[in-house]
Amino acid sequence: MGCPFGVSLSSVKVSQTLIAVDSPLGSFLPPDRTSHALFRHRCGQRGGRGRPANPPGNLENVQLFDRLAADDYEQVVFCQDNGTGLRAIIAIHDTTLGPALGGTRFFPYGSDDEALDDVLRLAKGMSYKSAAAGLDLGGGKAVIVGDPAKVKTESLLRAYGRFVDALGGRYITAEDVGTTQADMDLIRRETRCVTGVSRSLGGSGDPSAATAYGVMHGMKAVASKLWGDTSLAGRHVVVSGVGKVGYSLVRHLVEERARVTVTDVVPAAVERAVKDFGIEATPVDSAHQVACDIYSPCAMGKALSPVTIPELACTAVVGSANNQLADETCAPLLEDKVVVYAPDYIVNAGGVINIAEELVGYHRERAYSNVRRIFDTTLAVLDTAENEGITTALAADRVAERRMVELARIHQIRTFHER
Repeated sequence: MGCPFGVSLSSVKVSQTLIAVDSPLGSFLPPDRTSHALFRHRCGQRGGRGRPANPPGNLENVQLFDRLAADDYEQVVFCQDNGTGLRAIIAIHDTTLGPALGGTRFFPYGSDDEALDDVLRLAKGMSYKSAAAGLDLGGGKAVIVGDPAKVKTESLLRAYGRFVDALGGRYITAEDVGTTQADMDLIRRETRCVTGVSRSLGGSGDPSAATAYGVMHGMKAVASKLWGDTSLAGRHVVVSGVGKVGYSLVRHLVEERARVTVTDVVPAAVERAVKDFGIEATPVDSAHQVACDIYSPCAMGKALSPVTIPELACTAVVGSANNQLADETCAPLLEDKVVVYAPDYIVNAGGVINIAEELVGYHRERAYSNVRRIFDTTLAVLDTAENEGITTALAADRVAERRMVELARIHQIRTFHER
């Protein structure tokens, strides 16, 4: 198994897209076909900036590579194994600050295009999340296509682990929607490039609690900005999605004496939260319309859209879900609605901050001390937005981009003992 933590990376970015299909595990060069619908021809030799030197005639091929170039993705890998039924995509957005760290999402996407769109958005978000959180890590993400309740097996996960290992440390995985700590333990049998494994294996365990802890501190920062007090006591918070992170967040909010209302597409999850914490519930389709102080999306992305934003009845949005904004029009719409938006990748960084500690030897107290810095980062983003007259979403991007640019510049200072 490869991927010793602390892998040495060149300061020069590598722009490439590798397609792996119908191949032996570990092989990443394309045969005459690929599993993705956008590729129907041989890709040929790769040219500069990740584009094919001899682009095929199908216009869709050019559009895909144009999309990767537009956001400067370094590498996208399609993984397929007939024996196990594995169909996965690994996206590495940026390794300026270090190896790309990001979770593996196991989800029954409606199409390969939908899976690709999700993994690209998530990978870019991880680059910005790690940069803004002050981590020396890049951004990546992976998706496995399928219903985990039906197709997840040991052999599939271990096959996936071999694909991760073949990337030689450029991508380090972790759990996400549809995957668990036990899954990471299986993947660990095939690669060292995995975090969030059991404590018995030297890991930090499930990162959900750390993510929720960070979101709570993001809420405290917003409360300080809006109401001049970090206390959440008496504040009404609507938590949409009470899975692993949402449930942990509800626990923290109840301990803070907040009034909490929950919803979820899974009735049993709502019933559990209501029973355990003695809180209120509301229908999932109208949860965003409930009058409250803070609306907290903690399920899948795109909860804030041109349709839902005008219906919001909250003062602020602070949640753990990734990619909460459906498109680029949403941040200005929130500003027009006079709703304070705490950017998702700023406040939900607790999980990645926690598992990043595994790379240097996990220490829980140190990890949670670092998670609490989300309070300061959130305040910095809100202050940047106010001082520069921009949306909080753009302010968060600027905070992350400035760090990436500044550190990319110092990487040009050569230290020859690294050879």
